[in-house]
Amino acid sequence: MARAGLDRARIIAVAADMADEVGLAQVTFVKLAAELKVKPPSLYNHVESMAALMDELAMRALAGLLDLARGAVMGRVGWDALEALAHSQRAYAKAHPGLFTATFRSLHGRGERAERIANAYLGVYLAVLRSYGIEGAHALHKIRCLRAAIGGFIELELRGGFGLSLNVDESFQQLLKMLAVGIEH
Repeated sequence: MARAGLDRARIIAVAADMADEVGLAQVTFVKLAAELKVKPPSLYNHVESMAALMDELAMRALAGLLDLARGAVMGRVGWDALEALAHSQRAYAKAHPGLFTATFRSLHGRGERAERIANAYLGVYLAVLRSYGIEGAHALHKIRCLRAAIGGFIELELRGGFGLSLNVDESFQQLLKMLAVGIEH
């Protein structure tokens, strides 16, 4: 019998908090069960597997990132839109470092809800690139490059990968300027 108050939504919420506190890689059913004060097998009554939990965290993270990104780019075009999109990702990552890592997980083939969230997030990038006059497969290649560069920078920042005494905000702006030049070519 399932424990009162324990359901899929609660498990995912606690896992999300745990990911942000200790890192996504540290989220396990054993640690999650201990936090929820249940035995690990009890979690399987609500979440089929660790892979399913990671998919849920990725969807939660991408949905949160999507909300910020949409608000950031609304009414903006070109450089302003690109800069706003990148800064919204960085802000989300600083607020939710563990969940941000989950956004690197592909949601392709993970069900209708996952596809809807992933496609909506992709749509924000497509809108930004349309404002540069870039569409179709060319835009998709550029989106991969943008996500890799911006996400990689942010992940390095989160992990303390920038040890020099240079201002990280300035470095981020330099990255965005380089990307903007690359978009136009």
